[in-house]
Amino acid sequence: MSGIVLPRRQLIARAGGLVAAAGALPLLSGCDAINEAPAVRKILSMGEEMHRASQRALTDRDALAREFTRADLSPVFRPNGTRLPEGEAYAAHAARGFADWRVAVTGLVARPLSLSMADIRAMPQRSQITRHDCVEGWSAIGEWTGVQLSRVLAAAGLKDSARYIVFRCADRIGDADYYESCDLVDALHPQTILAWALNRQLLPIANGAPLRLRIERQLGYKHAKYLSAIEAVASLDGIGAGKGGYWEDRVDYEWYAGI
Repeated sequence: MSGIVLPRRQLIARAGGLVAAAGALPLLSGCDAINEAPAVRKILSMGEEMHRASQRALTDRDALAREFTRADLSPVFRPNGTRLPEGEAYAAHAARGFADWRVAVTGLVARPLSLSMADIRAMPQRSQITRHDCVEGWSAIGEWTGVQLSRVLAAAGLKDSARYIVFRCADRIGDADYYESCDLVDALHPQTILAWALNRQLLPIANGAPLRLRIERQLGYKHAKYLSAIEAVASLDGIGAGKGGYWEDRVDYEWYAGI
């Protein structure tokens, strides 16, 4: 053995080349051509799912993130990612105090929902003081208030075939709207909330108003801001490039960013 460890996608692509050589696939040149073959796309999908499973198996998924006291609150809670979504539609919502903002809950659910911010605030609420750890290397402690995602999914009637929850956002980075995802263990975790308040005040725009995900045992880029839609799916294959999130698809951030 040479001791060289290849990236998982390169290994899978090589496996696809072996299948092609055996005659199960047409001979294709280059990774893009290989990925066009249905059998290899299936192998790639299986490889990504195995990798996600191995990431999730490394930690105690049911453990709670540490919660702090108000004495521990950071004097300033620095925003991450987008500070102000572009476009007239978001600006109009902000000018009206997000009174008309709706969050769609769709996909593999028995009862699709369209929730206003009033609907969300009328549900039982949870407050938690937790530390936000950004992939850029900074941290801050804040108090978040919102509804547990599990309550929203229960109201929608999550189907047995659902495996992942996808979050769609109103902010765009480059040529695409921001999106993220998690599995059901994180989605149903008691500290995973849809937060509309920070430090007992309405969520500032820079921190994701009117609604953001708090998934407390993950790094900051998983905490999707400006939430506009929630979708239950059986697979992440059709979401972006299939890795489960905006940064995962573009710069190979880990999909399970557990801390």
